[in-house]
Amino acid sequence: MTESMPADTSRHLRVAFLGIGLMGAPMTANLLKAGFDLVLWNRTASKCEPFASQAEIAATPAQAAAGADVVITMLENGQVVNEVLVHQGVIEAAKPGAVIIDMSSVQPSLARDHAQRAEVRGAGYLDAPVSGGTRGAEAAVLSIMAGGCDEHLEKVRGVLEAMGSVTHIGPVGAGQLAKLANQAIVGITIGAVSEAMLLAAKGGADPVAVRQALLGGFAGSKILEQHGQRMIDRDFAPGAPARIQLKDMRMILDEARAEGLTLPLAQQVHNEYLSLVANGHSEVDHSGLLLELEHLNGTRLGSVGPGPKE
Repeated sequence: MTESMPADTSRHLRVAFLGIGLMGAPMTANLLKAGFDLVLWNRTASKCEPFASQAEIAATPAQAAAGADVVITMLENGQVVNEVLVHQGVIEAAKPGAVIIDMSSVQPSLARDHAQRAEVRGAGYLDAPVSGGTRGAEAAVLSIMAGGCDEHLEKVRGVLEAMGSVTHIGPVGAGQLAKLANQAIVGITIGAVSEAMLLAAKGGADPVAVRQALLGGFAGSKILEQHGQRMIDRDFAPGAPARIQLKDMRMILDEARAEGLTLPLAQQVHNEYLSLVANGHSEVDHSGLLLELEHLNGTRLGSVGPGPKE
């Protein structure tokens, strides 16, 4: 196992963080807590204000990147990442020797394109998407899946480890492939938990007791533990919005087609998220897939008989 960079070395890196949203805000807080010198940018500038006394706030993403040793993007999708890195000049502004880390979830092909553009500028590049949601971001226990060369990873390992644990997956693009695998498991498992909970409750079982019993067996999982509880509580405030899970399911299918694969489960779950979003639930947590299943069946988790459609 590779040792982390000494704290006195890594803490001297100046870090630009672009994207202060649901995930980016707690990640920024942990980098500040670890002692890094930060410059921040967000399209909605007010989201940077809670950190104004601790970090520099840049007017543009290129301004934030200029002079930074490490540039981190945590943005909504590949289109936005490409807009910021390419069209708004972040890669062009990066100094030689800087490392650009895209921690968003984007297409593997886009990660490879950005790496090539960074190389022309003499900068390094890692695709390093994360798993763990807002809870993992707040607790600095994100699972970080890094694609890129060892040299670039070791230079920024101390930065990444301030936000979670890092696994080097392989060359550029491999981190995004791992994230797609993660999101396939997450999306499909949310669908399975939704169906299982509704099935048990509809037959008269107590969903609270069912979840507790299943956690002790082979069906136990983080999804059942956390999202199963969300379903019982009907707490669908977004940790990861349904529209983002839909975007990820679409990328999974696009990558599968490019590789000549057919993924029936991923296709079905994609269609369910598509319906969920079309029915006005784009901003609910992705565990809110239960709402689409309830809508389809005209019932509600825990109800004995037919209930109102969501």
